[in-house]
Amino acid sequence: MKIIAYGIRDDERPYLEQWDKAHPDVEVKAEPKLLDNDTVDEAKGFDGVVAYQQKPYTADILDKLASFGIKSLSLRNVGVDNVDADAVKLDGINVTNVPAYSPAAIAELAVTEMMRLLRNTKKFEDKERHGNMTWAPDIADEMNKQTVGVYATGRIGRQVVKILQGFGAKVIAYDPYPNPELKKEGIYVDTPKELYANSDIITLHAPALKENDHMINDDSIAQMKDGIKIINAARGSLIDTDTLIRGLDSGKISGAALDVYEDEVGVFNVDFGSFDKIPDDRLKNLMKRDNVLITPHIAFYTKSAVKNMVQIALDSNVQLIQNGKSDNSVEVK
Repeated sequence: MKIIAYGIRDDERPYLEQWDKAHPDVEVKAEPKLLDNDTVDEAKGFDGVVAYQQKPYTADILDKLASFGIKSLSLRNVGVDNVDADAVKLDGINVTNVPAYSPAAIAELAVTEMMRLLRNTKKFEDKERHGNMTWAPDIADEMNKQTVGVYATGRIGRQVVKILQGFGAKVIAYDPYPNPELKKEGIYVDTPKELYANSDIITLHAPALKENDHMINDDSIAQMKDGIKIINAARGSLIDTDTLIRGLDSGKISGAALDVYEDEVGVFNVDFGSFDKIPDDRLKNLMKRDNVLITPHIAFYTKSAVKNMVQIALDSNVQLIQNGKSDNSVEVK
């Protein structure tokens, strides 16, 4: 059995080598480049492909894999929104993801960024760099005084709820498919509008479905409290960036923390050498603000999560090659 794993980073390589050593009957090629039109030919002669979601997997790429006889594609991440659904069906390609590599990792960063916004840490860090060790006017708020709205309560959202309750925050949540255990706690509201209207902080944990595209827009922000803080460690497409900037300019939004960004591909996880060379003016606009926190899609980036992403994807690919299905098979829509 032969598997090619695309986009293998140096931090992933030890976990791939650990898995490879434990599976002597499988030959794994670690390809540092991402799967795209320029690298897809390298998959010829392999039985399965493991890849990481940074570029779109277009019909051209999927058709090429199918022409090589490859029907098994395993992603080392949750989202499958970059996979051409029509091509997957036409080519008969089976797809897996890693549905829960570490919900705690994403949840912990989301709550960390909430705390940083509440405690004005970016403002104090900037003052300290200039020798200013004063307190005022940057007095903080406490988490135990906040009402935090959690939009979507899947694995990550539920972890966020648990952590916030430990801080003593009042937590409310919205999900079109409520979790039975959380429903017993009575934290759900009936509509997104109700969540927006009653939250001091809103944290997004929804998937990148068509119906969620730009769910944070002029209309939804108008329904929120003045001074709302917005956290997004889910998908960049959930927030209309222009709307976010307008909300920050007007003061309607008092703070934002983004670990994802709608135009992050080709920008995040790239060293441009200097701030001025970052090729995205809207992103730089946000980065310059003392009430906006930007991290380059690192919520997942912990040792345990990276290990799980690599090894679960490889396990799933073996299952697909052997059986045409896996415990982590996913329908691409």
